[in-house]
Amino acid sequence: MATAELAGKHLVLGMTGGIACYKIAELTRLLTKAGATVQVVMTEAATQFITPVTMQALSGRPVYTSQWDARVPNNMAHIDLSREADAIVIAPASTDFLAKLAHGMADDLLSTLCVARDCPLLVVPAMNRQMWQNPATQRNVTQLRADGIEVLGPDSGPQACGETGDGRMLEAVATFEAIASFFSPKILSGRRVLLTAGPTFEPLDPVRGITNRSSGKMGFALARAAQQAGAEVHLVAGPVALETPWGVFREDVQTAQQMHDAVMRSVADADIFIGVAAVADWRVDHASEQKIKKTAERALPTFTFVENPDILASVAKLPHPPFTVGFAAESGDLELHGEEKRVRKNVPLLIGNLGPLTFGMDDNEVILFEAAGATKLPRADKQTLARALIVEIARRLPDTSLIR
Repeated sequence: MATAELAGKHLVLGMTGGIACYKIAELTRLLTKAGATVQVVMTEAATQFITPVTMQALSGRPVYTSQWDARVPNNMAHIDLSREADAIVIAPASTDFLAKLAHGMADDLLSTLCVARDCPLLVVPAMNRQMWQNPATQRNVTQLRADGIEVLGPDSGPQACGETGDGRMLEAVATFEAIASFFSPKILSGRRVLLTAGPTFEPLDPVRGITNRSSGKMGFALARAAQQAGAEVHLVAGPVALETPWGVFREDVQTAQQMHDAVMRSVADADIFIGVAAVADWRVDHASEQKIKKTAERALPTFTFVENPDILASVAKLPHPPFTVGFAAESGDLELHGEEKRVRKNVPLLIGNLGPLTFGMDDNEVILFEAAGATKLPRADKQTLARALIVEIARRLPDTSLIR
């Protein structure tokens, strides 16, 4: 399925030598699935790790490896290949190739077309931890950033050499998201977004608890869309099985009280607060410290409930709150209950949906409630809807919301 950021984009995907070349097969698949055309250019070293035939099959285009390729009528592949490109992405970018770029060297097809380009250049480093930490490499990376080249990563973790540390290439999905983010309009540039997502879990005993069916998909989609729009995003997540969006700082919590405390610790630094999480309204007054046993002699257990803190209302009542956006999941009468909740919580914008029909689903349909009236957005997949909601939120930001 095409995505708005990458649909119709033409990318030159340059591959240098390294075991991380195997990740580029999946990256190419993701890019083409998103609607981008991918022109692969490989160094001779890259062909030792994955074949041009494989990359041609995945990209659907002939692969270039030589500056003297006769398929280019004027024998100027280093000029022609980049002229139609929206960007050049070097992945994996080896230590050697980063050094070439930093010093303007042009001794093969890939390095020459990078020097001769008139489009943006993104590099995705991949190397041993000691190679990454080497002072020369760090100087080169600093120079690349100063030259306006986007450096994506690296990650930290186990490496092919058996060591662990910085230098590992971003995984294919993270690289894909970083490229998509690069092309997204930065309508929230300079803004700080604090966002909650997912359910909460209120324990009854060490093994049981009360929760709900929220998957967190809408909240995570909004966190991703806000980051891609240029915001610094702090995501407070309840217990969900979702990958953290690229570039987003994630803080995991379990209970409503923990989520409330995490939000209140960070809200003073936020320009925008988006409360997407399905927060439990009540918790057990005194959860059992031991598993509650079922026996023939024991009567059914009884529980006393107390009210959890209202996170959305707590943020809205601050002396100088961020622009506050709430979510309401209703089982019926959405138009009535959505506006009533917006007024009761005293928030400028509330986004309502029929929760039981959308929990766990990949698409959604919402209504925006504000003082000026209600606006329905068409049903769409949650990531498309998230991008639309970020546009709607950005339109409503007061001019002073950047300054806190």
